[in-house]
Amino acid sequence: MNQVKSKFYYGWIIVLLTFVTLLVSAGIRSMPSVLMIPFQDEFGWSRGEISSVASIGILLYGLVGPFSAALLLRFGIRKVVLIALAVLAASLAVTPFITALWQFDLLWGLVSGLATGMMANVLGVTVSNLWFVKRKGLVVGMLTASAAAGQLLFLPLLAKMTSDYGWRSAMYTAVAGIVTVFVLVAIWMKNHPSDVGAAPYGTDEIVKPTPFRGNLFLSPIQNLGYAMKNKTFWLLAGTFFFCGFSTNGLIGTHLIAACGDHGMVEVAAAGLLAMMGIFDLFGTTISGWLSDRFDSRWLLFWYYGLRGLSLLFLPYALDATPAMLVIFSVFYGLDWIATVPPTAKLAGETFGKEKSGMIFGWIVVAHQIGASTAAYGAGVMRDWLGSYTQAFVIAGFTCFFASLMAIRVKRHLAERKDMTLQA
Repeated sequence: MNQVKSKFYYGWIIVLLTFVTLLVSAGIRSMPSVLMIPFQDEFGWSRGEISSVASIGILLYGLVGPFSAALLLRFGIRKVVLIALAVLAASLAVTPFITALWQFDLLWGLVSGLATGMMANVLGVTVSNLWFVKRKGLVVGMLTASAAAGQLLFLPLLAKMTSDYGWRSAMYTAVAGIVTVFVLVAIWMKNHPSDVGAAPYGTDEIVKPTPFRGNLFLSPIQNLGYAMKNKTFWLLAGTFFFCGFSTNGLIGTHLIAACGDHGMVEVAAAGLLAMMGIFDLFGTTISGWLSDRFDSRWLLFWYYGLRGLSLLFLPYALDATPAMLVIFSVFYGLDWIATVPPTAKLAGETFGKEKSGMIFGWIVVAHQIGASTAAYGAGVMRDWLGSYTQAFVIAGFTCFFASLMAIRVKRHLAERKDMTLQA
């Protein structure tokens, strides 16, 4: 029996199911970038108005994270994910009937933001904490990479369907994808290794899950209060603010529209995001592998620094040949969200297994505040200035600042270890 277990660990099935769930959730969350120009043409809404809806959705996508971590521990992964998928499918199914901006705001700013937030990075961190002792960095990297894969699979398909058949057909295709994932999760998802008579990967002892104690709404807030006393939390949250500012809030929301300003059709622009997805699929998975072996703080230094250079290169690439945009997509894509595994590892090392899920959720809130700021701000700057160049340059320099903040984490971790030794 032990030999069978050594050859196959059910936790990898859980990783696969979580990967697919996050993949679909990320694909859905990125759809406003495809809808921006069609909505502008059909309803007459400005880039700033459409961006405001995307901004609210992105903010809620992160804000629900800490509470999602508590819900996952209290009610189990399977039940929470199934409810989130059902709500998301209902939201998308109603979207083709909207006629006013407030309806788009309600469905995509509020409902979709909350539902996808239940299936954000916190879900991947929770799965890795419950099912794995060893290979945690690799697992977090793989699950984080699913966001890139979501763009890889969804955006070109949805952009093509929007171009050929209209955005409503693309919406119904997304609903079909959600329903498929719902069935897979309902059949095979398990909450804890003990549910299948297994121990967490890397250990031999089968233990029952620790019952969640505390208030579902107060516990995340109490953990936030605890984390705010630690300088490492502020550094990680600060770097993650700039991470969101320079990724899904800016590039994920506005790159297709920016390419349209330079004469590139939506399908081709979506292909650039798909290319980024391909390279980030490798880059983020490798980042997880590296975070198991190297100093996560220096990994973050290089990730943010190289991303900043890529963003400063982007305005030139948009004005140059398509080959320059391909070069941007490759280098930017390699660390699109490669920052997540080392950030999650630093949070785990600092706050411990029990608290790290909810505290990392708050760090993700900072990420989404940054993303929300960029999503709305870049749209407004485009309306005012007629170009995205200024937004790309600002984001590039903020990445350089984030790389310096990442180095500062080391000093505070060292101080914490010294305090522990003295105690």
